[in-house]
Amino acid sequence: MASHLWQSIFRHPYDGSKRTRYLQTAANVFLHLHPVRISPAAVRFTYTWGLGGLSFFLFILLTISGAFLMFYYVPDSRRAYDDIKDLGFVVPFGQFLRNLHRWAGHAMVITVWLHMLRVFLTGAYKRPREFNWVLGVVSLVATLLLSFSGYLLPWDQIAFWAITVGTNMATSTPGVGNLLQVLILGGSRVGQNALLRFYVLHCLVLPLILAVVVGVHFWRVRKDAFSASGAGEKIDVWPHLASREFLAAVSALLVLVVWSLVVNAPLEQLADPHATPSPAKAPWYFLGLQEMLVYFDPWIAGVLLPLVIIFGLMAIPYLDPNPHGIGVYTFATRRWAVTAFLFGFGLWVLLIVIGQFFRGPGWTWYWPWESRAVAKAISGKTWNFPLPVGIALVGLYYTLGLYLPRRLRPDVFASLTRGRYCAIWMLALTMVALPIKMLLRLLFRVHYVVATPWFRV
Repeated sequence: MASHLWQSIFRHPYDGSKRTRYLQTAANVFLHLHPVRISPAAVRFTYTWGLGGLSFFLFILLTISGAFLMFYYVPDSRRAYDDIKDLGFVVPFGQFLRNLHRWAGHAMVITVWLHMLRVFLTGAYKRPREFNWVLGVVSLVATLLLSFSGYLLPWDQIAFWAITVGTNMATSTPGVGNLLQVLILGGSRVGQNALLRFYVLHCLVLPLILAVVVGVHFWRVRKDAFSASGAGEKIDVWPHLASREFLAAVSALLVLVVWSLVVNAPLEQLADPHATPSPAKAPWYFLGLQEMLVYFDPWIAGVLLPLVIIFGLMAIPYLDPNPHGIGVYTFATRRWAVTAFLFGFGLWVLLIVIGQFFRGPGWTWYWPWESRAVAKAISGKTWNFPLPVGIALVGLYYTLGLYLPRRLRPDVFASLTRGRYCAIWMLALTMVALPIKMLLRLLFRVHYVVATPWFRV
């Protein structure tokens, strides 16, 4: 017979009955994050791919590994680099612990991205789950900032200049650039104040925000039920779903452990503010923003367009009036929405690939077979459209872009209100404008379409 201590922790004995499983699910904080019973379709690996559960598991793994790293790291620019070196040569299993933390952070960025893609493709953001999609977007932003804030902590060249590039985009914002510089860096440059701020953000502020958002996100999933649709009698979350989530977590941990034993996290020379690497690259997940610096003002590429992307993603459930395609992968009933989202997702991946593999010294274009040992000479001068011509072209682009779809396909867009129609197409036209601007630059050497003293696009 179970002791009083055991009964105080586990309230219901396990006898294999359905009633006991329900009681145990309701009494367990982790199992209670899910409904007691779900559709069999929600258990299929090919529906969820385990991405939501893996993202949460990686967050827990990062929290635990980060807590251990805090025992050996001091956010002091005079010794931070030495502390990281000690992890590799002095602290038992220190290098493995740092590797695990680094690669798990990258893996979490990827799984959260893919989880958002999966949710969109299955229409799981539609009524009544609109706000939970918004929470997912906030989780994605918090995940990116969490990884970005940890990038500076090793205090080596790659970290120092990656943060310098990233923060320069934000601090170039007209009017509030100096304020943002003080808030982010604690001064006019990346130094001790910046290191301390990024440490506090990385270890306390952002994890706390993400934990709260993820908790509410799970609670909304629990209340709104799983989006997967399918016929047949519902099945119990435990053990059917819980066992699959456990196996997915164990598999991910095994892959990360093996990878961390084989591949070391990068560490270059001590940060030197006077020795700028060429090229100085932002973290890989922000290389899309850095690539956009080629085509737009820094504050437009680093602040305005990211805000448009974030709020555009948040607005998707409220702009999409199509009630079909919830809980299934389908293209037939959601052609416009799926095409637009995949276009934007693929464009972002393309920008990252270009920044990672095709940009070399001086941020010039290098093909994979070209040597980067010697910097290329910048060939050809760029030119700008005359200001009246550029303004006329931009105005014509957006005017025709708003007028023609409703004129040519009234059967598709007539049901949309004017405000919703304008919001959808303004976002779509802005997204399409980026590859157009890229082609103008690459093929015709056009630097800016509109160039003013205040902004250049």
